[in-house]
Amino acid sequence: MAYEHTAHDHAAHDQAAHGQAAHDHTAHDHAAHAHHGGSGGGAGWRTAAQATLHCLTGCAIGEVLGMLIGTALGWDNVRTMLLAIVLAFVFGYSLTMRGVLRAGLDPRSALRVALAADTVSIIFMELADNGTILVFPGAMDATLADALFWVSLALSFVVAFAVTTPVNKWLIGRGKGHAVVHQYHH
Repeated sequence: MAYEHTAHDHAAHDQAAHGQAAHDHTAHDHAAHAHHGGSGGGAGWRTAAQATLHCLTGCAIGEVLGMLIGTALGWDNVRTMLLAIVLAFVFGYSLTMRGVLRAGLDPRSALRVALAADTVSIIFMELADNGTILVFPGAMDATLADALFWVSLALSFVVAFAVTTPVNKWLIGRGKGHAVVHQYHH
């Protein structure tokens, strides 16, 4: 699977990071593999929740920024929401790219990893949170100064988390989604 570490990977990391002689991490490899889904058992809920929170962080930054910009420019709801969605994808991908760039990937490869890791998750997240805002009474007409705006936004993120976590669990359990990023996390 894409997220398995080899003993060699861990030994090189340990040697570089801690100045120690290389040693076998076979037991750690097994534990890490089981924590991230194992073989045949699917991904754990904790792993899926962590992946979803990571994705939600980027999406929330983009959404709020998009709403602030759209409101400041006096845009209508449709243009503001579209900007918020675009920025949710940009910031969602950017957070993932930041991590894999630090792990040594070149920008083009980092973008490919981010696209593979986050696209499905962000799509479900955006459908859930924007759908919640659309059906929440008065939310589309609330301004940044209204408590209703912030309450509906917070609720939309809770709904997005609840909807997207099972999707991420399913993806990770099949070696897709956030699982493609795990090999770069040490």
